[in-house]
This record gives sequence, structure tokens and C-alpha cells, in this order.
Amino acid sequence: MIARMATSPLPQFPPNFLWGVSTSAHQIEGATDERAPSVWDTFTAEPGHVKDGSTAEVACDHYHRYREDVTLLRNLGVDAYRFSVSWPRVNSPGGLDFYDRLVDELCAAGVRPVPTLFHWDLPVDLDWLDRSTAERFAEYAAVVAARLSDRVTKWITLNEPAEHTLLGHALGAHAPGRQLLFDALPVAHHQLLGHGLAVRALRAAGVTDIGIANSHGPTWPASQDPADLEAAEFYDLLLNRLFSDPLLLGQYPDGTGDLMPGDVESDLKIIAEPLDWYGINYYQPTKVGAPEGAEIEFGGLTLPAELPFSVRELAGYPVTDFGWPVVPEALTELLTGFHERYGVRLPPVVITENGCSYEGIDDQERITFLDGHVRALHKALEAGVDVRGYFVWSLLDNFEWAEGYTRRFGLVHVDYQTLKRTPKASYAWLRDALRAR
Repeated sequence: MIARMATSPLPQFPPNFLWGVSTSAHQIEGATDERAPSVWDTFTAEPGHVKDGSTAEVACDHYHRYREDVTLLRNLGVDAYRFSVSWPRVNSPGGLDFYDRLVDELCAAGVRPVPTLFHWDLPVDLDWLDRSTAERFAEYAAVVAARLSDRVTKWITLNEPAEHTLLGHALGAHAPGRQLLFDALPVAHHQLLGHGLAVRALRAAGVTDIGIANSHGPTWPASQDPADLEAAEFYDLLLNRLFSDPLLLGQYPDGTGDLMPGDVESDLKIIAEPLDWYGINYYQPTKVGAPEGAEIEFGGLTLPAELPFSVRELAGYPVTDFGWPVVPEALTELLTGFHERYGVRLPPVVITENGCSYEGIDDQERITFLDGHVRALHKALEAGVDVRGYFVWSLLDNFEWAEGYTRRFGLVHVDYQTLKRTPKASYAWLRDALRAR
């Protein structure tokens, strides 16, 4: 039996607060031969793109083992399960049937299904540099909603368009592997436009509970030197406000709209379609200073010297196995900052991802991480932020993009040779915490 860390009871959240866990299709489903290819299939097929040379061909084999995974969800006691729908699978004959079966299984288990329509696995014949992909995305959203909206009420359009733009199109570390730097900005705009068009498509299907999952984190300047403050402001604009301001204020920040393609003013009216809630994925704050004239190694990435900022080490905090600093209080800061910046424009907030990478089944560090972040979330709620839910990343250890299988974010350990699932100490901790509500 795994020894579990003794923690004091979690603070009381509102009775209707939504507790859940998250996954994504490409990271867990496998069965790549039973769907059309995605940009991640072609990217991982090229040597050198993934740390351990692996692919998601099998991953956790969730496609064939979903009933076992839903049993894990039911036993965990979560209210909801955030998963993603694979656009390439939906484009394949019978592809939607899998999500029909999954949703039925979730409903029978008393777990609310919360699908994300796009979590980076773009069909290979589409390109976010092309405006028409935004229109195709809305058409795809309508097809999925027509099949599932009789049982699915809560929907997410996009996951982390900032990372998909930066890592996939600006730096080349993720699929499709482009290194366009600031010429990747149309990708950001077209994703946001696709979001707005998808919101309209979902509304037309009768959906009344729609959000997005954007990644955000506080940006901390390296010093009060004007050059560091300017660099931190630019980084914050690029990774945070470029994706939240259009959605919540209907405008791009600080003239960046002039860099976007098309009739931006008209597009912003679509992008700013009202949301029922705003999803935030939070992992860490970032310390930023003035450029230092050299490449920077950061979080497994090589940042080019020509960027107008440098990312610095955030010393003095424990770190995960990924090297990310563990700073729960930064989540409180992030949420109260959003509340102050957007005011009445900010709809209710849901933490759609929060988690950490640690090895081992007796993962006491993950328990400490989750306990601290749930308490930090409660402090934001006490400060007046309307927080409605919290989703742990992730249910299962999985294919962690360019890191392959070298990082383990799961509450459940997956043996990638046998595919055996083993709940970790953190799974038991969360289960017990949810039972004590």
C-alpha cells in the first residue's frame, strides 16, 4: 500500500464548484492507423523532433481502453472529464462513433463530458496560416455538436492557441515545426477567428455553455531596470494579452492588431463573441529580462538571440521534474490580476489545466503541488474572483509532445510496455479530498 501524505482538509468551495481532470486526444488515444493523419503524426515521424524518438501511435491506447479509463474517473469521484476531440478522427469514416461511445460511457458513470474541439492535432491538409482553416474549424464544430450536444452541454473551442502559435509556428519545437518568429502572428489571429466562428456554430446548435482554454501565467521582471521592465511587458503582451484582450475586450493590445491579416476590425467582432466562462491553464510564472544577445535554454526550448526579451531562472522555489518552478501563490496573483484588468468583461473562470511532472507512483510532490494550488485558487475566490471549476492535468501519464514519454503528469501511472494503469498516491489523495467535500 502506498503511504499517503497527511494534509489538512481543503477549504470549502461552493456546492456547485466543478472538479475534474483533463487529457487530450493525441496524447492518450493511440490508434493512429484508425484515423486520418495530423500534423503531429508527420512531425514525430521525422527524427530529432521528439526527445526520446517516440510517437503517439499507441500512447495510452485510450481509444480501445476508454471504458477502463472511465472506471478510473468514476472511482476518482470527479464531476467532469475534459478530453479533446481529434479533428483527424472526426474526418475519418466512423470517427465520431468513438466519441459517441465515450460520451455515453461518461454519462452512465455520472461524469460530465467536457470536450475540447482543438488540442493541436490539426489535419495535415489544413494550415492555420490560411484563413480558410478558421472557417473549416467552424464547420467541424457544427458536425461534432450535431452528434454530441444532446448529451454534452459544456464545450471548449481551442486549447492554448498561444503555445500552438509560439511552439509550433514561431520556434519550430512543436508541430508543424515552422520557425517563422513574428511572421507566425497570422496563426494566432486565425485561431482566434476560428474560435469565434465555432462559438457561433455551437450557439446555432443550441449550446449555452462555451469557453476556451488559454494558458496564462504572471510575468515577473528580472529587475526594476527600465530595459527589464520593457522586456517583461512585451513578453506579457505576447503570451498573455495577445490572446485574452481580443476575446474579452474586443481589441488587440498596443497596436498589435496592425500586424494581423484581413479585416481585423470585422474579425474582432467575431472573435469577441460572448463566452459563458473563461478557461485558464496555469503552470508557472516567468521571470523576464532584457535580451542578452545569446540563445537561451528554457523549459526544453532554445530561444533565439534575436527575441526582444530573455527568460531568466526563477530561483528560490522548488521545481518539478520538468524544471518548472512551483509557485502556487502566482495562481492567486494571476486570477486577481485578471479580475482587476477585465472587470465585468471577465466571465466566470475555470482552471482548465493545472498539474506537474514527477516520476514515481508514490508521488508525494504532486500531492504537495495540487494541495498548494487548490488553496491558492481558494484565496482568489475569497478575493472576489468568480472561479467555477478546477481540472487537474492529467488523468494519465501520456505522450508529452516533444518530450515524448519522458515526462509523467498523470494521477495514474501508465506502463507503456503493458499499458497497465496504476493509480498513484495523488489519485488517492484527490479521491479522498473529493469524498470529504
